[in-house]
Amino acid sequence: MASSIKEAQAYVHSHGMQIKGKILMVVSSPTISKQTGWPIGFWAAELTHPLHVFQEAGYEVDLASTEGGKIEMDAYSDPTDSSGYSAHDIISLGYMQLDWFNTMLGNTKKLSEVNSDDYMAIFLVGGQGPMYTYKGNKALENLFVRFYETGKPSAVVCHATTLLLEAKTSTGNLVVDDKTWTGFSDAEEDYADNAVGQKIQPYRIEEEARKMPNTRFKVAVPFSSYAIADGNLITGQQQNSGAAAARLVVEQLDG
Repeated sequence: MASSIKEAQAYVHSHGMQIKGKILMVVSSPTISKQTGWPIGFWAAELTHPLHVFQEAGYEVDLASTEGGKIEMDAYSDPTDSSGYSAHDIISLGYMQLDWFNTMLGNTKKLSEVNSDDYMAIFLVGGQGPMYTYKGNKALENLFVRFYETGKPSAVVCHATTLLLEAKTSTGNLVVDDKTWTGFSDAEEDYADNAVGQKIQPYRIEEEARKMPNTRFKVAVPFSSYAIADGNLITGQQQNSGAAAARLVVEQLDG
């Protein structure tokens, strides 16, 4: 892990930038979908596109996962996958050629190894995995709330927003109480289900969010880039919104 960090720092320095601080990105460890039986994990673009924004802005990134160790991207998010679904994702393809990036994917920190004081912001990456690995994950909820309650930019994108259905502050209120936020939409779930010919997710984030009182859940046109900042809570709708959410993080850090 140390060598991957050094190489990432070298990337920043080679671009003539001073390192401003560190951002923690969190991804799902590999799991199996109970709906489809497929191996699932994180969505590549939701890691690489924000990572690119952060590095270009002069920030280091550390990567943690729900279980630590090696992580796997969802096959459909892999630009080299035979499906061709993400063949357009040249940012992910570029990172996949870098040794330090692949080393980082193979050596993520456990949540228990993270000290929130070491970081200026947190960014939760989505994918299919979070619907199982983030839901009800008290360790992740507590970590996220530590960032949020200290006023640090706290970002969540796509299916990672499942965490916000239950995450509560130290006062016992939901993080999203009286907040405007977004996440993967019902219309996008319909598209995904129709594409594979079956129900993919065990529940739907928008459907559950709309049952919640005292919160405002908003969505934009399916698969468009859409991110919202309400105070230091930053949310992105889906995989095409990661860079937009990351730019909102940078705006708050640099503001």
